[in-house]
Amino acid sequence: MATYKKRGFKPKNKEEENLLDKQESTTAEVFSSLDEGASKSEEWVSRNQNYILGVIGVIAVSVLGYMAYYQFVEKPNAESAANEMMYPQQYFDQALYATAEKDSLFTLALNGAEGKFGFLDIIDEYNGTPAANLAKYSAGMAYLNMQKYDEAIKYLEGFSTKDIILGAVAKGGIGDAFLQLNQPEDALGYYEKAVSHSTNEYTTPKFLYKAGVTAMELNKKDKALKYFQRIKDEFSSSEEAKTIDAFIGKAKSI
Repeated sequence: MATYKKRGFKPKNKEEENLLDKQESTTAEVFSSLDEGASKSEEWVSRNQNYILGVIGVIAVSVLGYMAYYQFVEKPNAESAANEMMYPQQYFDQALYATAEKDSLFTLALNGAEGKFGFLDIIDEYNGTPAANLAKYSAGMAYLNMQKYDEAIKYLEGFSTKDIILGAVAKGGIGDAFLQLNQPEDALGYYEKAVSHSTNEYTTPKFLYKAGVTAMELNKKDKALKYFQRIKDEFSSSEEAKTIDAFIGKAKSI
């Protein structure tokens, strides 16, 4: 058991005196070690202070540099790209509702005119901005409508979003392009991705139906039946549900 030295404490015998001396010696060694360790730490900091200050400086400069880049380069760049999108988007919207010269309007949307950028210019000039990302979607859909399916796939695959509608439509658009290229296996895969992207009343029954029909063409009746049945069970008020019983019957009869 340890013996602690109290004020006025006197050892009763030689044994206690020796024990007390050992404790004092051990305590002195501990404090000496602590002082030595602290001294070594101070020496290390002193020797390496230029390096430490350099690292801190690099971190500070990096943070300030990023803040300056965002404020004076990235943010204005993104705003400029968004403004540039207005011109080609007008032609794209007109093309969707036009009854004639659709391809000409889509071409203007893609390439621009009168010194104004088109979607392709925005993708090249403002790479990495939200506007450039959206331009990939619009360019892909323009090419899809122009029946240029390889180009449609290229740009739609480059588009990324968490939006429940646009994300599903983009994946479904790739499926449509592959189907037109006579690649039904690839088309089915993208229709399934469109279904998985989100569940909503607009895109989900639309791409369940396309997935089911494509599965039928591939003689995958069980998969087709599953997709058709889901339309009937979960989206009974959708346009696709109006004739779904006939497709369910056809899938069952194959």
